[in-house]
Amino acid sequence: MNKAAQRISHAERVFDYLKRCGHPASAYGILNGLRGDGVNASTTVYRALQKLVAAGRIHRIESLNAFTVCCSAHDDEAPVFAICADCGSVTEHVDIDVIQSLASLSKRAGFALNHSVLEIHGRCSDCNTGVPDH
Repeated sequence: MNKAAQRISHAERVFDYLKRCGHPASAYGILNGLRGDGVNASTTVYRALQKLVAAGRIHRIESLNAFTVCCSAHDDEAPVFAICADCGSVTEHVDIDVIQSLASLSKRAGFALNHSVLEIHGRCSDCNTGVPDH
């Protein structure tokens, strides 16, 4: 590994890998993809993923047990992930109305909301073309 490559943190390697990947990847998928770049331990990948999630640079797609790059800063907006059951594509959307609805629902229920991950599963527009509604 050359000196320039050694200066790149593992978190940056993981982030760059996810950007190149173009779709959510599991920790072990990331590890396998980065072995040639000097990342050889799952603990290294998990630490890097924790740092990137804490920094708001990536999201964990919980139902897929995978990680994806954050599409943009969304301070007061909740990310919503649309996951296609056919092709596996994952699209991130942000919407302040969703977080306000969750806050309202939580307040009515006496629930203290501190974290939410919204995932909707269905069929993307590409896969849904020509498919009749049920």
